[in-house]
Amino acid sequence: MASTNTVSGLRAGGALQSRDFRLYQAARFMVILGAEAQSVAVAWQVYQLTHSALSLGYTGLALFLPGLFFVLPAGHVADRYDKRWVILGCYGAQIVCTFILLWIALHPVASIAPIYVVLFLMGMGRCFSGPAASAMVPMLVPKEDFVNAVTWGATVYQTANATGPMVGGLLFTATLGAAFGHWGGAPIVYLFTLVMLAGFMVLVGAIRVRAVTGEKKAFNANTMLAGMKYVLKTRLLLGSISLDLFAVLLGGAVALMPIFAHDVLHAGPQGLGLLRAMPSLGALAVSITLIFRPLKRNAGKTMLWCVAIFGAATILFGLSHTIWISMVALLLVGASDMVSVVIRSSVLQLATPPEMRGRVSAVNWLFIGASNEFGEFESGVTAHWFGAVRAVVLGGIGSLLVTGAAAVLFPALRNADQLTAESLRAAEVELAEAEPID
Repeated sequence: MASTNTVSGLRAGGALQSRDFRLYQAARFMVILGAEAQSVAVAWQVYQLTHSALSLGYTGLALFLPGLFFVLPAGHVADRYDKRWVILGCYGAQIVCTFILLWIALHPVASIAPIYVVLFLMGMGRCFSGPAASAMVPMLVPKEDFVNAVTWGATVYQTANATGPMVGGLLFTATLGAAFGHWGGAPIVYLFTLVMLAGFMVLVGAIRVRAVTGEKKAFNANTMLAGMKYVLKTRLLLGSISLDLFAVLLGGAVALMPIFAHDVLHAGPQGLGLLRAMPSLGALAVSITLIFRPLKRNAGKTMLWCVAIFGAATILFGLSHTIWISMVALLLVGASDMVSVVIRSSVLQLATPPEMRGRVSAVNWLFIGASNEFGEFESGVTAHWFGAVRAVVLGGIGSLLVTGAAAVLFPALRNADQLTAESLRAAEVELAEAEPID
């Protein structure tokens, strides 16, 4: 029995035995913590200036648009160049953008257009760093520890996601001393984000991962479109990414949380930070559970059920007028989404050849960007049309309908069993052989 427990403990912490993986996850924690705190400041600042749901939606659109235009070149760059240097360059640009946000906060302007311009530039940096970061993770750990690495990565992400909004909400209400001109509100949050970005740069710079780069293929339409073509022909990948895209696109309520905190729940910026933290707390609890009790069978069916729970919990949040019920609903949103994230992330890397991971990750980044940032725009538009409560409820219903459609349209996803490269590829081949030949 002792031997079994020892093996289980080693496997639960298998990915953490890699020095580079530990450094990278510590860096991710810092940068996500800063980014989430910053997002609270930006959202509250925009809503205070405009009191407009549509203006909040435009913040998501500004972050999403760069991905729409540059995602294919970003995937090619991730496959062709040293991924670590791509990441460092992108986050160096993020530091510049945060400095500009700090300047805008200290020198208020009549228009919020400059904020949108900065968010667009930040979105461009994320567009290029996202595929490179995703494709680098398999280089940091042994093959047998990859799913464990995905789960640990998700745990770090959700811990920072849960903590960042609360930190942002608290810092937004703080005030620095006379030496800083009695700064308060957004400037303090942006200073905190700059410190986190600096820590990220130091830690990623210390990673010693070998500089594995792809074959120096020509930079043309064929090489850039290769990732998209691979996703479209691999039904397991297409199903898992599409399900996440449409469910979160319709069911996302993050962009509207300032409205719920201010107008529905009357909870102020601290309440906004608390609401923003709840999905991550739910996701964190699930990710810790998955570290010690990883998914063994029926990965596809589990993903479908969890997306259905995500939709139902979104409806509950939209209907709630009590902050505690809203918090519970958001906990369920995060918990169910976490299972989907682990399964989709594992499928993405395990079902993709190493030389294609950057370009396929870029396609995935576009889909996820669409479901998150563009989803914020969609939420802002529907809230402008129907009101925030109706927009969230209708989005949750849409997520349920999408889940049912995915179960029918993507049998490869529905029948996916174990999260191993061999099992996933075998399922794809088996489905292809079972289809009638025209």
